[in-house]
Amino acid sequence: MAPASPKARRRRRRATSDAPVSGRKVDYHTLHNPFPIMSVFSDDQVAAIHNTALRTLEELGVKVLLPEAVEIYRMAGARVVDDMVFLGRDIVEASVAAAPRSIQGRAGIREKDLTFELGRMIFQPGAGAPHATDLVRGRRPGSAQDYVEYTKLNQHFDVLQMLSPSVEPQDVPTHIRHYFTTETQLTQSNKFPFVFSRGTPQVMDCFEMLRDFRGVSDATFAANPHCYTIINTNSPRTLDIPMAQGLIDFARHGQMSIVTPFTLMGAMAPITVAGAVTLSHAEALAAITLVQLAKPGAPVCYGTFTSNVDMRSGAPAFGTPAHFQASLAAGQLARLTGLPWRSAAGSASNLNDVQAANENQLGLWGCLAAGATVLIHAAGWLEGGLSVSYEKIITDVEVLNMIAELCAGKEAGVDEIGFDNALSHVDPSGHFFAAPQTMERYNTEFYEPLVHDYANFGTWTERGGRDASERATDVWQEIIGKDAAVERDSARVEALQSFIAKRTAEGGALPES
Repeated sequence: MAPASPKARRRRRRATSDAPVSGRKVDYHTLHNPFPIMSVFSDDQVAAIHNTALRTLEELGVKVLLPEAVEIYRMAGARVVDDMVFLGRDIVEASVAAAPRSIQGRAGIREKDLTFELGRMIFQPGAGAPHATDLVRGRRPGSAQDYVEYTKLNQHFDVLQMLSPSVEPQDVPTHIRHYFTTETQLTQSNKFPFVFSRGTPQVMDCFEMLRDFRGVSDATFAANPHCYTIINTNSPRTLDIPMAQGLIDFARHGQMSIVTPFTLMGAMAPITVAGAVTLSHAEALAAITLVQLAKPGAPVCYGTFTSNVDMRSGAPAFGTPAHFQASLAAGQLARLTGLPWRSAAGSASNLNDVQAANENQLGLWGCLAAGATVLIHAAGWLEGGLSVSYEKIITDVEVLNMIAELCAGKEAGVDEIGFDNALSHVDPSGHFFAAPQTMERYNTEFYEPLVHDYANFGTWTERGGRDASERATDVWQEIIGKDAAVERDSARVEALQSFIAKRTAEGGALPES
């Protein structure tokens, strides 16, 4: 990271010295959705979508490329023709009924544990990007340094409650990359971690590292999920080898899968919202069924990521009206199943600009209005997932913090209404700056911005006239310049590193496809 210039350091000191010392105490980790749930379709239309999805599975089937998964479906009574699996609705409905409605995710410390169920609200930053970008170093292929820095940023903000696959560390060889990502998550964070489903050997390595680093037995590890994975179907109607194997491996070891068909209207899904969510629902039900057939009661989340493409270029578009409507429809279908569920925000913009902010917020509010449990790509995601922006992580977290503030609601008791401590103290045409109520609360009442600047034009100009992205650079540089401040058991860290060294010497484990 390039060192800050003397001028930049002076600006940062001035900005810091202008800010009052806060006495506020906030908890952005445990959030419940306080917003009215919206619908895009009527109840009978949602029922028709659900029934059509079941018909799709029964009559059109799903292509399943993993023979073991095909056999699991066959043993449950599904009709199988080569690698095409045709699922009767009785199999699907019994499987959905077996899935838990509430899942307790175990993090590194109990204060960071998560409950996945309808009504909860859990934010996760942008995930799975091959590139990283910031105003200091520019756009670049994702690296190990980026992965570590991204993990530290995730750990720093309470409103980002779980870790994500973040940015791909492409300078780490693929046969040992899972060791690096798991070690980074365990040593730089105490939040709920992510494990890629890239074949059984890699998954088993990660499970062993997690189990031993957490100091739990096999039984305790399997009793509640200590990590999660994201399973993307290959739309339309295909479940590939690593994804199917991931569903089975995670189910049998009691770890959580978030099933997420990625259906883009007009490309790999019908062009209409109703058609796209019907396909997405069918694929999600097929994957959830495999989880429950592998191990009844295994933790699994319903998921969706449905938006449209730009019909002029074929490029994915996010934060569009169709994206918003698809999230609402997915929420209606998720509530029909009763399962915790995942949706997503995100942006197709190429930089952290007004377009990026608009798209991310419209996508975000679609998730909130739909009642999503897990909101993925809530911060930092650009280019439709091809990059994550350090500045955008900061500016998006500003919005997430404000949403978290709204979750707490407001009181209207005697002290808050303030007849005796405010209203009766101020004469007509006076001001409330010195009222007892103001003096008691001035340092704790309002949300304190992370990067927004409320100074007047003159003061803002004197400070350098910088925009929000430039100010965000100061914020992320300060965070990654510090240690993550996570308590680590030195003996467990040493054991983890010894395991990684041993497995690396043995050749590691290549991803499977």
